[in-house]
Amino acid sequence: MTEQTTAEVQERARSAKEWVQVLAKYRAPSTRRSLLELAATLVPFAALWALAWLSLSVSNWLAFAIAVLNGGFLVRIFIIQHDCGHASYFNNRSLSDWVGRALGVLTLTPYDVWRRTHSIHHSHQGNLDQRGIGDVLTLTVEEYRARSPMGRFLYRLYRNPLVLFVLGPSYLFILQNRLPFGLMNSGWRYWTSAMGTNAIIAIALGLMIWLGGFLPVLLIFLPTSVIAGTIGVWLFYVQHQFEETHWAKEPDWQLHDAALSGSSHYVLPQPLRWLSGNIGIHHVHHLYSRIPFYRLTEVLRDHRALAEAQRLTIRDSIAQARLHLWDEKLQRLLSFGEARRIYGPI
Repeated sequence: MTEQTTAEVQERARSAKEWVQVLAKYRAPSTRRSLLELAATLVPFAALWALAWLSLSVSNWLAFAIAVLNGGFLVRIFIIQHDCGHASYFNNRSLSDWVGRALGVLTLTPYDVWRRTHSIHHSHQGNLDQRGIGDVLTLTVEEYRARSPMGRFLYRLYRNPLVLFVLGPSYLFILQNRLPFGLMNSGWRYWTSAMGTNAIIAIALGLMIWLGGFLPVLLIFLPTSVIAGTIGVWLFYVQHQFEETHWAKEPDWQLHDAALSGSSHYVLPQPLRWLSGNIGIHHVHHLYSRIPFYRLTEVLRDHRALAEAQRLTIRDSIAQARLHLWDEKLQRLLSFGEARRIYGPI
């Protein structure tokens, strides 16, 4: 057995906790790189916004098409905001927070509210006893069967692709984010975050209408926001909703195992990987969230075992959208049809 092969075997044998120690060396951000990534995202975003606005005098459809394209850059803005929330983007936590708050206006996401609910998601991901905040609602087969007919209907409706990926993102980013849902009774900080973000968004929309009427809102602002929201929800979904993901009840649930095994490695072509800020390398991110997004590729380059773990292609991910119920016996997600064939009428 060669030395390289021995090293690969040792990597594959590492536990999730052992990987945490290995990944610690990638956590340090570069201020220069962070600023360059921020500029490389905000400048094209602003330029496309301006181009879409100018295009309104030529063609409404052209302005709309540019706005849709700009949704990709808004996704990348959200990823930078996401890293700020994990304190992984700048060494200075205060700077990270204020950059995150500013970007939250563009993403329609109150930063302090999102940071707290996202922290809950990271702390409880894959824990069947701690669902409900910052995740996609997932029922076990037994929980679904125990529901009333109306309860089962509502769950099926919620998990319908039209609701989950078309209507849901618009509701989440345009309506739900206007209030600190999940933290309504957690203090003034989250209300300040939500109301402050709302106030700046309202001022920006007012200026848009004053300068250009309602067309910039309808043909630029909304399409960019909706497309970005839809892409974001899809990415979040496939990063945790795949057939052999990880769910467990306490005391069998373990944070690091859930982080590594319950998150996918979404393999995207380079342009999409860049626009999504490497968020597809989600198993590494969940295992060590303090790694800046632009260093995640270093981890895969250096550690083949992680590069090959939980790989999910675009074609693979489309098939995952039909899986809706967690089977605690088989330890995998099932479709409603599979659950019916295994367990009878549901």
